[in-house]
Amino acid sequence: MRILALTKAFFLALTLFISCYNSNAQATNITVKQDTKFEQLLNEKRKTNISNAINERYQIQIFSGESEKAKSTLNEFRQEFKDIDATIFFFTPNYKVWVGNFKTKIDAERNLIEIRKKYNNVHLIKPNK
Repeated sequence: MRILALTKAFFLALTLFISCYNSNAQATNITVKQDTKFEQLLNEKRKTNISNAINERYQIQIFSGESEKAKSTLNEFRQEFKDIDATIFFFTPNYKVWVGNFKTKIDAERNLIEIRKKYNNVHLIKPNK
């Protein structure tokens, strides 16, 4: 019985040694081909992240409510005020349209006066410093 156990152990060890000896890691080079649009998309996302820095600049909220109304308000604003950035943020449970990216409070307040003529319930969003 002991000889049988030793024989099994020997063959098991021999099998493991042979399988480990013959196994090779993959040593080939991998070439990834990605679409050029992917890099463009990443660059656009980086620009958006920089321009939409919520905590660094003053913005003006022109709408808070449901998604479809927020989209239509955003499109309407972009047509009327072409030189001011605008975007939609989602803060549960509402979608909010924030416009502008003003460095100083004075710039924000000047634009707030003009925007208030067109939109009701407009608020100045202060940066968190």
